[in-house]
Amino acid sequence: MKKDYSRRDFLKLSTTASAGLMIGVVLPYKERLLSAGFVAEVFEPNVWVSIRPDNTILITAAKSEMGQHIRTSLPMIVAEELEADWSQVEVAQADAHPDKYGSQGTGGSGSIRRSFNRLRKAGAAAREMLIQAAADKWNVLPATCRAENGTIIHQPSGNSLTFGELVEAASKLPVPEDPPLKSPKDFKLIGNSMPGLDTLSRVNGTAQFGIDVQRPNMVYATVLRCPTFGGNVKSFNPKEANKVSGVLEVFQIDEGIAVVGKNTWSVIKAQRVLDVDWDPGDFANWDSKRIEDMMEEKGSGKALIARNDGTTSTFIDGEDRLIEVQYKVPFTSHATMEPMNCVAHVRNGSCEIWAPTQLPQRVQSTAADALGLDPENVDVHVTMLGGGFGRRLFTDYILDAIQISKRMNKPVKLIWTREDDMHHDFYRPTSIHKLSGTLTKQNKVKSWSHRVIAPSISGQLFPEKFQDGKLDHSAVNGASNLPYAIPNVLVDYVMTNTKVPVGWWRSVYNSQNAFANEGFIDEMSYAAGVDPYKFRIQLLAGAPRHLGVIKLTAEKAGWGKKMDKGQGMGIAVHESFGSWAAQVAEVTVGENGKLTIDKIVTTVDCGLVVNPDGVKAQMESSIVYGLTSILKGEITIEKGAVVQSNFHEFKLLQIDEMPVVEVHIVPSAEPPGGAGEPGLPPVAPAVTNAIFAATGKRIRRLPIRQEDLG
Repeated sequence: MKKDYSRRDFLKLSTTASAGLMIGVVLPYKERLLSAGFVAEVFEPNVWVSIRPDNTILITAAKSEMGQHIRTSLPMIVAEELEADWSQVEVAQADAHPDKYGSQGTGGSGSIRRSFNRLRKAGAAAREMLIQAAADKWNVLPATCRAENGTIIHQPSGNSLTFGELVEAASKLPVPEDPPLKSPKDFKLIGNSMPGLDTLSRVNGTAQFGIDVQRPNMVYATVLRCPTFGGNVKSFNPKEANKVSGVLEVFQIDEGIAVVGKNTWSVIKAQRVLDVDWDPGDFANWDSKRIEDMMEEKGSGKALIARNDGTTSTFIDGEDRLIEVQYKVPFTSHATMEPMNCVAHVRNGSCEIWAPTQLPQRVQSTAADALGLDPENVDVHVTMLGGGFGRRLFTDYILDAIQISKRMNKPVKLIWTREDDMHHDFYRPTSIHKLSGTLTKQNKVKSWSHRVIAPSISGQLFPEKFQDGKLDHSAVNGASNLPYAIPNVLVDYVMTNTKVPVGWWRSVYNSQNAFANEGFIDEMSYAAGVDPYKFRIQLLAGAPRHLGVIKLTAEKAGWGKKMDKGQGMGIAVHESFGSWAAQVAEVTVGENGKLTIDKIVTTVDCGLVVNPDGVKAQMESSIVYGLTSILKGEITIEKGAVVQSNFHEFKLLQIDEMPVVEVHIVPSAEPPGGAGEPGLPPVAPAVTNAIFAATGKRIRRLPIRQEDLG
């Protein structure tokens, strides 16, 4: 049954208007609300801004917060144009809605760059309405009034009114469609590091992550899945599991066996003794070596061309030097600190979900489809995320929760164990990179060829789109857009999907492709007998933003300074997600092969910066995440299943392994770019290039192994 929106929203408002707060107003019903007398209690010109009579300003964030400071940076954009008093600003997390907020997806480092102009206009529209309301009260021209720090000031007289005093009058005005925007030179908030609106809640423990959610009469659940990819349940015996105190029920769902109980420990304990006879399927005889062999074999065959500049027949002639190498990158896990979890309550033709998700709208539509409901009958509340990195773009754990809740007819908190999370991730694809290049007699780069051999995320998720040999352009991101001025460039791709599930991992294919690109350009520089930094500079003459970040990074790092024995510096530069980042790594390799990463200097050009602290934190976070992946992060397959089970086998970077990190941000008036991912791709090549400078040993396979150094 389709929900009656007008009645639903009217009831919401009628219960909250007395507090001066309205959240989730469906704008087409504004006239009805006006006539009912509710809008006078709050000024809400659009879905982003609510101003109460007490002058507090509620700004809604429609993106998911997972440590990237979005709940501060997005309100800053609105508040800047609004001319709000930052001390009066509060932030609210938007629930999922099919279209009210536009895309609510948080990924691809797109929260700021895709919302910037829209949020500016939202704040500017509210400001202009407040100015008009004040001008009407004073019977003056709006042009003689200005907004400043939460007030409207009549400039000739000096009279002023607070935003709260104008709520009633402003609520009755039409919303301007194209309000004037501030000049960047007049920004007061944007470009400055502001106190985080949710910092206190993180410190005092009141911040709600998915795993913190509690509901009345809630039960707990976990799911045991087949360890082999593509395997299924043959049969199961719940006898031993049912003996565990607190267990309520054990039953089969789509993806395995659900265990439901009165507490988390009961269901985890019961899961461990559950007797299941699995059908492992035809992937049970696959392992990491077989996958790699298959990729090598397919990689020698036909490929889809992503870029073909110049004349391939002239790549090599008799005087050219040919350099051929191969780089390899393993599967790796997202390893979020907060395992997959969800609270779901299916009842009476509706569903309510509390989830740490990067795609609340997909959660809403997926649940609706699974339950046969209209999306408006599925409420999705977005909690804070204890790490996402692309893992929470998927809805597998959501489907578990709603199936179990439907069966139990109660709210259910589904919790995956760390082992569940490690064994059933959507892993960063493994990849092989076959690179070749030629140098002329004068040591000029004549040609570049890069074959990317890797599973396709899109091809696995949407196989129907790639049946006719269509190129997955995302798989060559960071490879096909090679910035170096080389006359002959060939980039192609071979898809090598297996049953190992793959997904978007922080920076996606840029992490693999940058490692290969920047490692190989380094090799070319040494072959040419030219300093790696100077070599890059010569080839980046037509790439000003690449040049800007690499020059500043080299300057700040003291490129070319004298290094002690066993020490080295490596450099790398990469563009991704609308931003440019360069890094210089300093490393020490002891006589025993012990590697210490001493320092990483990084520069980012991400266009106009909203919140410098947020950008700095994201660059530091990218370096931590990248270092984990190159030093430790490897997922291996045996008998069709993942070997690693927890952090004793899939190790993370420890605090005593963290290098000094120095972040520099390029001042820019260009449109905002991404910040969450662009800092990761240069990490691997900067470190491995530094290892070569220190030892003469070239690292072409990740993670770095002791035998590579000793």
